[in-house]
This record gives sequence, structure tokens and C-alpha cells, in this order.
Amino acid sequence: MQFVNEFRDGELVRVVLDQIHRTVTRPWVLMEICGGQTHSIMRYGLDQLLPPEIELVHGPGCPVCVTPLEQIDRALEIASQPDVIFTSFGDMLRVPGSQHDLYTIRARGGKIQVVYAPLDAVRIAQQNPDKQVVFFAIGFETTAPANAMAILQARALGVKNFSVLVSQVRVPPAMHAILSAPGNRVQGFLAAGHVCTIMGYWEYEPIAAQYHIPIVVTGFEPLDLVLGIQRTVEQLERGACEVQNAYSRVVTRDGNRPAQSMIERVFMPVDRNWRGIGMIPQSGWGLRPEYADLDAEQRFDVAHIQTRESELCIAGQVLQGMKKPHDCPAFGTLCTPENPLGAPMVSSEGACAAFYRYGRR
Repeated sequence: MQFVNEFRDGELVRVVLDQIHRTVTRPWVLMEICGGQTHSIMRYGLDQLLPPEIELVHGPGCPVCVTPLEQIDRALEIASQPDVIFTSFGDMLRVPGSQHDLYTIRARGGKIQVVYAPLDAVRIAQQNPDKQVVFFAIGFETTAPANAMAILQARALGVKNFSVLVSQVRVPPAMHAILSAPGNRVQGFLAAGHVCTIMGYWEYEPIAAQYHIPIVVTGFEPLDLVLGIQRTVEQLERGACEVQNAYSRVVTRDGNRPAQSMIERVFMPVDRNWRGIGMIPQSGWGLRPEYADLDAEQRFDVAHIQTRESELCIAGQVLQGMKKPHDCPAFGTLCTPENPLGAPMVSSEGACAAFYRYGRR
């Protein structure tokens, strides 16, 4: 474990890992929900430093990965239109649709711009009144306040040529779907700290009680992660099912109430399809009726588009913790970051990309 001292708090990580080794007495399966946590675990080799009794599986907490295929195809249809400037975060450009991706559309002359904040798209719309500007509003609860702010700003400024293609998703319904699935293996959750920064963790308490499962809010640095694992294992060993906060320097139980109010003002819960997983009831947010004129699906009449997933890709099983990326027969051969079959191989937070990059083959 010499390399654990190469990053900040390395000695503390060593101490916590020793405590985990002394605590665990039987096999446990833990799921880190967030793809950013998955990449930190792989980057620092934490999965290889844990006792063999602890298995980490990788959840659906990558917004790029779970954006449904039909929503990608809708984005491609909109971005192909000559009077449209399609704006998106950069990690969406290489996500494969049914036939191609947004990079292909741009290579063919489509006007696609990478933005770093939703308000950038509103500004682009102001600067290009002769174009329709569409922002691809994806993400979990973390991105929802900024996306809501852009919608409110466009309305306040009277920007008529701005709209959003919404694919917002929510963590708690996904946890319900994983835990109630027939093949579920998950016995404890590491909850995503940045989501809980916005939403708090009060929503997780009924889940922990219903499924008798510990949930620990966890950050993204090595020490955050091993502390989260330690608290989860300690609960499992004594048969507890509590929600604990191991990221208290950032997260509170109630979360960011003003941000939640902004979300509720613009969005309402809707059923949402998750790529590779399927429909999860009330697992997403859609625009409230009073903002329907800013809905790109309606403005460009693309809601009817339906698609089929690749039969070779097992991303849905990976995102539910049922299989590991290297269990896929296409992993590293037919599916690579340069030629991905599914979003988890191309996303910067995807589990398949993490396994490929850090040599878990």
C-alpha cells in the first residue's frame, strides 16, 4: 500500500483501510451510485486495497450514461436542422445514438456549441436572434438548479428563440428500482455527495428503512470514499440500516432549500426512461405546463422518436450492479472509448470507461 501516501491524507486512508480489514467478517456488496466516485476508486486503486470480502459494484449515477437512446436521437434530429444552434456539455458529443453522434452532426455542418453553463446557451440565443438555440439539459439533481435558472432567465429576458431538451433524472427512484429488482445484489449504498449537497439526504431515510439497507453519504476524494465504505461495513456487520453523513463538510440533512425551491418552480416529477435500464416511475423531472413553450421536444415535434438498444451492450446490467464491465463480451474489443457501443464507455464518469482506462480487464 505504498502508493496510498502519494495523495493527500494518504496516511489516514491507510488507517481507515486497516480498520475496514479488521471489521469485516463476511462478504458484502456495496454500490457507489456516482460515476465520479467510480473513477476515483479505480484511479487510486481503492478497490484493490479493500479486503476481498468487500465487492464494489457501480451504479447508474452517470447522467451521460443513463440519458435514454431516444433522447440522444431527438437531440441528433434537432441539431441537424439548419436554423438551430444546439448547445450541450462536451461529454454528450460522443455518446452514440442509433446511427451516429453529435460530433458526426457537427462534422456534417451542424451548428453545435459546447457550453460550460446553461446560462451560456441563453446568451448565445440573445446573440443569434435569427437562430433557434437549444440546450441539452441532462443530469441528476446536481445540475437541475442551474438548468432551472437558465429557463427562468430566458423567460425573464423574453428570449423567444431558446428552448431546452430535458433529460433530468432523480436518484431515489433509481435506488428503489435497483433494490426491488429480482437480481439485486446490493447490500449497502455510498450516496453521491454532490447530489446530497442540493437535495440533502432526508429522501434516503425511508429507502433505508424499507429495504433494511445502510446508506452513507460520501464524497469523492480517497479518504471520503474509504470513510464511507468503513461506515457502511460497520452498519452491515451489526445489522443496522441507517442513513449516515460522511461528507458533513458539504452536506446537510435538508440540503440547499433555495435550490430545491428553484427546481420545484420549473420542474415536476415525471416517469423517465433510463438508458439500458428502462422506465422508472417518477424518476425524472419535466417542465411544468407554464414552461411548455420552452420544451424543445414540443417545439421541434420529436417526442415521437423511439429506438432500440444495441443487443451487444450490457450497460443496463452494469448500471444496476448485476455485472461488471469486463463481463461484457464486447468490452475492449468491439466496444472501446474510440468506438463505443454504449454511453458508459465514452462518458468521463462511465464505469466501462473507468475499467478500460485503469486496466480492470
